[in-house]
Amino acid sequence: MHSIKIRKIGNSLGATLPREVLAQLNVGEGDILHLVPTENGIQLTPYDPEFEQTMAAFEDTYKDYCNAFRELAK
Repeated sequence: MHSIKIRKIGNSLGATLPREVLAQLNVGEGDILHLVPTENGIQLTPYDPEFEQTMAAFEDTYKDYCNAFRELAK
């Protein structure tokens, strides 16, 4: 388990993640992490849950209108 300390960075507060944690999350400088509330606290993840919901809705729509999407892509 890793622990991180909250530090003052300019007028804000921030935390530095250890390299091992960055490697596990497969993220680097400039990437965005999302804080997702769970029943056990907060989950830190590089995956945007709203994007996943949007893609699931698109997949349902795509099945019905795949020919129209192909024509639009030309």
